[in-house]
Amino acid sequence: MGLSRLSLLLLLSVPTVFGVACGARSQLFVDPIETDASFPKDAGRDVTDARDTSPDVLPPIDARPNPDAAKVGCPEGNVTYVYLITTNYELYSFYPPTLQFRLVGQIACPNQGSSTPFSMAVDRKGVAYIVYNDGRLFRVSTLTASCLATTYAKDQLGITTFGMGFAASDDGTSESLYVATSDNVDKFLGTIDTSTYQMRKVGDFNPPIGRAELTGTGSGGLYGFYEYDDGTTYIGQIDKASGRVTGESLMPGVKQGQGWAFAFWGGDFYMFTAPSGQSLVTRYRPSDRSTTLVARLSSIIVGAGVSTCAPEQ
Repeated sequence: MGLSRLSLLLLLSVPTVFGVACGARSQLFVDPIETDASFPKDAGRDVTDARDTSPDVLPPIDARPNPDAAKVGCPEGNVTYVYLITTNYELYSFYPPTLQFRLVGQIACPNQGSSTPFSMAVDRKGVAYIVYNDGRLFRVSTLTASCLATTYAKDQLGITTFGMGFAASDDGTSESLYVATSDNVDKFLGTIDTSTYQMRKVGDFNPPIGRAELTGTGSGGLYGFYEYDDGTTYIGQIDKASGRVTGESLMPGVKQGQGWAFAFWGGDFYMFTAPSGQSLVTRYRPSDRSTTLVARLSSIIVGAGVSTCAPEQ
């Protein structure tokens, strides 16, 4: 999610597609990252947060799962993917254990015109919600890439675009769609009711964070991926009831670039960024505080969504 990626859309050429699937989940995959000396190495656990010397420093994020979370409504036996949307309307799946991408299809939402995808979230039923840069919200099948309009009225609470992600309730029995405003002035956490399509403000981000993408877990965790004005990039742990940032971990060397997205899977966070005309996939592992560049894609990814049924360790 980001403002800068939209102004550069017309400059982007149509990417080369490495793997295509016609709706089937077992087709060809994009190769994982190639050996490239220009890629940064694993930052390792000795990387120091620049804010560690501040008396007001927040603790590192905590992504440990809650074993008592019920995860009601999760399909049994299904492989859970991270889903990605690009500036070229391509819907991909991404499987973290193999670091492989698969093209599900190209979405064609009703009357999309020249507007483009801005952010995405995926619910437990595998339905993707995609907000476009003109503020309209669509429902997209992660199986076929078919798209339907919703009754969401754009510009609610004065907000046109936003980052988004589902997070479960603390007991895992339900989930909610959370949004982070992308406005440079009014920075707050909100929710969208996917039955009424009404947006509600939860609370102002404290400290203020802008241009954030969100991801959640089946244990009730909510996290944001954002960049401060000084260019430092963080993953933050967010209180779902207030918008307060309760923990932060620095992402050294990670720049959001022209487009960015964010997802949690298997105990790790995956950041999708485009600092130089293609998307890089960087994994952050909270267990040892390491950041590792693990894959890349020629398209620019602007949204990611993953079910709260995804594994948490």
